[in-house]
Amino acid sequence: MVNLILRKGAEEARNQLPDLLDAAEQGRSTIITRHGRPVAALVPIDAYGAALRQQPLTPVEGSGRGLWGDNSTRTLRKLRAEWSR
Repeated sequence: MVNLILRKGAEEARNQLPDLLDAAEQGRSTIITRHGRPVAALVPIDAYGAALRQQPLTPVEGSGRGLWGDNSTRTLRKLRAEWSR
């Protein structure tokens, strides 16, 4: 499967929708932008299905316990104070 990503402005995407659908059938994704900012993606259905089947993050719940020390609030305040200097 080809995984090329096209970028199209919203107006251009609207005018070229049949071609973009053909591209999606061929495995190519299209990022649709508005004023140069990405706002949507037209992706092949296989890629969409794979994204829906993504495994939940529940199994990693709590795996970061202890990374911020005994008092995460205090640690974050120290970091914020350091960053704001």
